[in-house]
Amino acid sequence: MGNRCAVIGVGQTHYTTKRSDVSIAGLVREAALRALADAGLTFKDIDAVVIGKAPDLFEGVMMPEAYLADALGAAGKPMMRVHTAGSVGGSTALVGASLIQGGVHERVLVVAFEKQSESNATWALSTHLPFSSSLVVGAGGYFAPHIREYMRRSGAPGHIGTLVAVKDRLNALKNPYAHLKIPGIDQKMVESTPMLWEPIRYLETCPSSDGACAIVLSSESAVTGTPAWVHGTAMRSEPIFRAARDTVSPQAGKDCAADVYRQAGIADPRRQIDVAEIYVPFSWYEPMWLENLGFAAEGEGWKLTESGATALDGDIPWNASGGVLSSNPIGASGLIRFAEAAMQVRGTAGEHQVDGARTALGHAYGGGAQFFAMWIVGRERP
Repeated sequence: MGNRCAVIGVGQTHYTTKRSDVSIAGLVREAALRALADAGLTFKDIDAVVIGKAPDLFEGVMMPEAYLADALGAAGKPMMRVHTAGSVGGSTALVGASLIQGGVHERVLVVAFEKQSESNATWALSTHLPFSSSLVVGAGGYFAPHIREYMRRSGAPGHIGTLVAVKDRLNALKNPYAHLKIPGIDQKMVESTPMLWEPIRYLETCPSSDGACAIVLSSESAVTGTPAWVHGTAMRSEPIFRAARDTVSPQAGKDCAADVYRQAGIADPRRQIDVAEIYVPFSWYEPMWLENLGFAAEGEGWKLTESGATALDGDIPWNASGGVLSSNPIGASGLIRFAEAAMQVRGTAGEHQVDGARTALGHAYGGGAQFFAMWIVGRERP
């Protein structure tokens, strides 16, 4: 892994439907300043900036990194942009970490964002001619068949997605930055909402959010405050269209998890990881990823969800922050998972803090579930 790397600062904006009070530059600067304040640093202390962003087509701003340098204190400093579809937030953190681990820089500012109120993500995500007829169904329409196939294979009952939606949104009530806060949410409320893409109901899907997230990464010699040490990092991808590709449990996800577990010395993720922030944009992806990431055997993920194991008071809390189901600025959603994992082991997660959390997993996926990024962070130095 090279040099040791740590998260020493985390900053988030409040996630909401529309931030009309700030430009994109103002949005990312807000998160960056909060991360720097958390680390006790200023822009002058940063050696390089890595910025992550989902497709430019979302806001129609081409190469936004070119005009965000001033807002992020990067004038005269190295700055680079990362893009791996929805997993980009996680990938951006890993690129920043690699600059520390490789001895290139001492401190790196990592920022990711989305301003969905200035975009049409469903249209941007729809495949256009000449590749296929555009159905304008967006991500939900693409993933719903995969979910139905998971239900067929596993025999999962239809209420499992509802359980996840309720759990994550109850957790969001404890997170001051979360977009969706629905007091009194329960299964009956979720089940009463419209069916968007069978079996995904309205309250089983993620919102469209404006927001940004930032973290400060440091080498061992430049650590300030309370660090979350990086124990393992991994990225994997696979072709979206290939013979025998398993879209329910992608091989790239399995390989990515195996690599990051190997680096961190994890043999049994359910027993050795205290808390996980997992990219679940549609509620049914919790049981699917429980299996893909090795927390449950094939066909058994939904049983783990149903048992309450992934609840805030369960033995392996998933998405204590409320997850992507509660806040979804697409370009930043993966980085939020990574940042929230770091907050847990630093003990700074506030009301949604998991008691005794010492090891945490951050996870992001993107595209047609063919891009994956993961890291494991811990309270102890690796």
